[in-house]
Amino acid sequence: MDKIMESILLVDDQPANLQMLIHNLESLECKLLVAKNGEAALAIAQKARPDLILLDIMMPGIDGFEVCRRLKGNPDTQEIPVIFLSALDETGDKVRGLQLGAVDYVAKPFQPEEVLARVNTQLTVQRLSREVQKQRDELENELQVVSRLQRNLLPESLPQIDGLKLAVHYETCRYTGGDYYDLLELPNGRVAILVADVEGHSAPATVMMAMTCALFRSCSACLDEPDKMLSHINDNLCKMNMDAFVTAIYAVYDIGSGNLKIARAGHPLPLCHRPSEKKATEIPCEGVFLMGFKPYSSVPVTEISLQTGDRLLFYTDGVTDRFSETQEPYGTNRLLHQFETAVTDDPSADLKGIIDDLSRFAAGRPADDDQAMLLMVVD
Repeated sequence: MDKIMESILLVDDQPANLQMLIHNLESLECKLLVAKNGEAALAIAQKARPDLILLDIMMPGIDGFEVCRRLKGNPDTQEIPVIFLSALDETGDKVRGLQLGAVDYVAKPFQPEEVLARVNTQLTVQRLSREVQKQRDELENELQVVSRLQRNLLPESLPQIDGLKLAVHYETCRYTGGDYYDLLELPNGRVAILVADVEGHSAPATVMMAMTCALFRSCSACLDEPDKMLSHINDNLCKMNMDAFVTAIYAVYDIGSGNLKIARAGHPLPLCHRPSEKKATEIPCEGVFLMGFKPYSSVPVTEISLQTGDRLLFYTDGVTDRFSETQEPYGTNRLLHQFETAVTDDPSADLKGIIDDLSRFAAGRPADDDQAMLLMVVD
C-alpha cells in the first residue's frame, strides 16, 4: 500500500519566514501549503484539511488567535493540530494560544531543529491517532458482524401457540453478550423453554452462548426431559475447558394437562403470578451448580401444575443485578412487585412495564450486564 503523503499548512505574512520554514521542512517529504494571511489560511484549511498547521499570530487582517478560534469552531477543521509561531513570547500569549486549542507554541526567532522536532512530534501523534482509529473502526465492524451472527442464533420470532401468550425481551450491554433464550414446540401439545446466561459478556461468552445453542438444538432425544437436557449440555461444555460457566433453566410445559417440568442449573428461580392469589412468588426449584464446571451425578426436576391466567417469568440475573445511581441492586423483591402489578392482556406490555421500571430505577444509566426475560401466560 502506498504511503499517504501528509500535508502541512504554513501561515505567515513574511515571505522570508515562509521560505525558511519550507527549507527546514523539506526533509519531512510532506506536501507544504502556504497562506500569507488568515483569510487564505481558513480557506485552504477548509478545502485541503492539512495534517498540521503552523500559524503565525501577528498578521494583517485577522490575527492567528482569531484564525485558531475559527478553525476550532468549525467541525470540518477542529481536529487539525495547530502550532503557533510568534514573536510574542509572553506567558500570557502562550496560555491564550493553548486555551484556544493549539497543541504547541514556538517563539520567534525559532531554531530550525526545534521547529522540525515539534512538527515531527505532532505528525507522529497524528499517524498514531489514525492507526488507532483505523483499528477501532475495524474492530467496530467485526463486533457488528458478530452481533448480527449472535442475534441469528436466537428465535427469529416467538411461535403462535394455542393456549399460551408469549413475549420476550433481550438486551446486551455490549455488542455481544452471553444471555440466550430459545423456545420450541414439541409433539403432543408441549412447549420447551430454555433460558441461559453465560458468565461475562466478552468473546468467550459469545462462543459459549453459541455452543449452548448448538447443543440444545442438536439434542432432539432429550427435549422431553429437562434433567437429561441440562446433563447433555453440561457434559459437552465441560469438555471445552474454556473456564467460562453457564447458568440455565429448562422447562417443558404440557398445554393439555397444565403440567410444567423444570430443571435448573445455577439460574435465578422463575417467577409465577397467579391471579387468584394476587401475588407473585418464586417457584421453589431445587437445582444443580452451573454448567461447564464438572458433570452432574443427577439433576432434580420440579413439577407444578399451572392454571388459566397463570403468568411465568424466566429471566437472567442482569435484570435483578441492575444498579441504581447509589449502586443498589434492583433485586428480586422489586421484580416480584413489578411483575404482580404490571398485569395487562398483553404480555409484551407487561414486559415493557418491567423494562420501564428498571430504567427508572437505574436513572437511565446503561445496563452493566445482559438482560433476557421470557414471559409465558396460560391462556
